[in-house]
Amino acid sequence: QVQLVESGGGLVQAGGSLRLSCAASGRTFRSYTMGWFRQAPGKEREFVATITWSGDSTNYADSVKGRFTISRDNTKTTVYLQMNSLKPEDTAVYYCAAARTYSVTIKYAEYHYWGQGTQVTVSS
Repeated sequence: QVQLVESGGGLVQAGGSLRLSCAASGRTFRSYTMGWFRQAPGKEREFVATITWSGDSTNYADSVKGRFTISRDNTKTTVYLQMNSLKPEDTAVYYCAAARTYSVTIKYAEYHYWGQGTQVTVSS
């Protein structure tokens, strides 16, 4: 069992930066691929970024490539999402998720555990 708690969301102007954190409980954190998803009002939840348990492989949605960076610290059982050059269209609730797999995955259905989400609002 893994419990996930996100933090770091807030209101920022376009062009600004935020760093989201996801603290995980459970001694098996190292076994999980971690991911970030987001959901804007009236839209489906969409993939943002993913990272393997070792951190040696990552994958990003085209819409955030070059602006967002996912990383993890297994000693702190925490995964991060550094978001730079934010745009109004990045406004959404951001969710952290854990997948019981050793490879990166963008598939929503492969993530077994989810956090409660943190709101990110980017003003124009």
